[in-house]
Amino acid sequence: MHKNLLPIETIVAKLSLPESVVEKRSAISAKLSLDLLQEESVRSQQGKLILVTATTPTASGEGKTVTSIGLVQGLERIGKHAIITSREPSLGPVFGMKGGAAGGGKSQIEPSESINLHFHGDFHAITSAHNLLAALIDSHLFHGNALEINADAITWPRALDMNDRALRSILVSVTPPDRMQRDGSNRATGFLITAASEIMAILALAESREDLRDRLTRIVIGENRSGSPVFAGDLGAVGPMMALLKEALLPNLVQTTEGTPALVHCGPFANIAHGTSSVLSQKMGLCLADYVVNETGFASDLGFEKYMDIVMPSSGIRPSAAVLVTTVQSMRNQGEGSLEAGLHNLEKHMKIVSGFHLPLVVAINRFPKDTDEELAMLKSFCEAQGAAFALSEAFVKGGEGAVDLAREVVALIDANPQPDLTTTYLPGTPPVEKLRQLARSIYGAKDLQLSERAQTKLAQFERWGYGHLPICVAKTQYSLSDDPKRMGAPADWTLAISDMALSAGAGFLIAISGSMMLMPGLPKSSRAMDIDVDAAGEIVGMS
Repeated sequence: MHKNLLPIETIVAKLSLPESVVEKRSAISAKLSLDLLQEESVRSQQGKLILVTATTPTASGEGKTVTSIGLVQGLERIGKHAIITSREPSLGPVFGMKGGAAGGGKSQIEPSESINLHFHGDFHAITSAHNLLAALIDSHLFHGNALEINADAITWPRALDMNDRALRSILVSVTPPDRMQRDGSNRATGFLITAASEIMAILALAESREDLRDRLTRIVIGENRSGSPVFAGDLGAVGPMMALLKEALLPNLVQTTEGTPALVHCGPFANIAHGTSSVLSQKMGLCLADYVVNETGFASDLGFEKYMDIVMPSSGIRPSAAVLVTTVQSMRNQGEGSLEAGLHNLEKHMKIVSGFHLPLVVAINRFPKDTDEELAMLKSFCEAQGAAFALSEAFVKGGEGAVDLAREVVALIDANPQPDLTTTYLPGTPPVEKLRQLARSIYGAKDLQLSERAQTKLAQFERWGYGHLPICVAKTQYSLSDDPKRMGAPADWTLAISDMALSAGAGFLIAISGSMMLMPGLPKSSRAMDIDVDAAGEIVGMS
């Protein structure tokens, strides 16, 4: 499986990495020490960050990961020092509907089977840290509840990195009614998928070991009987969680199918979290290469917006350009069968990106069944909008199929060396107004409606002093609206916020729209049915 991959030492040499910061995990993979960011030889370097986003996807995806990998390979082919920073796949999609998330064809991050499964154990460590905190909460209740935690107001669930709808709502500490003597007996709780865990978001946003500790300490697990927040730090949970996350905090170094360096780290979903690789991996990449390609999850209304409104202000990382991936199948889907009608979706996503004043290139990702006439229609539309564009054939041709895209991106950055970036809302904007601005300028809604539950929760978070935090909207990825069946660029609709949640450690408020679930379920016919191990011991059916 690994015969065509370069030894990890070769990838390390490409990046001119000191041996002291490389922690080898296999012949073809390593972790990078946080000491790298203190090395004088790399601290002075500052590359250009390229965000890759997309138009509204279909259930099978539009090849955004393939395009990102193809682009970084294409940049190398035109003589640029480049690296990709990518998220670690969740087992949910791998065994669910979407399948593996390490690219495909001639544009993959390798070893793809390992990356799609257990990799270096990062997801398991995050799951364990999350569930350790949950166990400590219930143990505290059992042993007398000295913090006087209100058992009915605990907000910290369990976590599992698998699509399992049966675990959305459960009872813990199940006890017969005549023997209920402890706080927390027959307590209602549930599971969320690990990618939606606040621990995942915290790890992805942490900039140092000290920052990780501070963020873990600030996690709010619920409230006490007086109505004040209870923190993970109050439970003594931070030290053991730090121990579990010690190795998971370190970015993973691997390579693409063409031997281009790749940093793969963390995996928050963009429809229920902020949806991008770790800040640490991006900062390392920017010190090591001239160009860093960083994918943001799903479409520009999700991962891209959250990068600009949450990650950029928090980390200080300012992207230099965006690549908007689109496909014929995506536009046909959004036009409910009509390619021409679906172009309204492309137009809206172009406006979302340009609204942040970030230079934009449209990548038309070619699929085998696309006709020349269909591709010509997409190109003509981009020309009419005055947008730079390029055809990408990275799946079939690897870096060679993304050379034109790479040249367009470099030219765009050269022509706009210091973009005057902005955000959807200004610091200090009240939470409801932040939501309203997101609803109108990003999603195209005319108005905003909060359920009574959402209003009550938001008022509580403001009383606790969290009203200043940015907003992370949990929303369907299949529509610009909160209804997955509304195609195109819907107008004259109202964004419905059904619930609110607090991620104090990550540093944002979560607004849950519509019936968005934090624990997905498996489809009737899941990708798990295609995956097996052959007689030679190789995993098959994953890509």
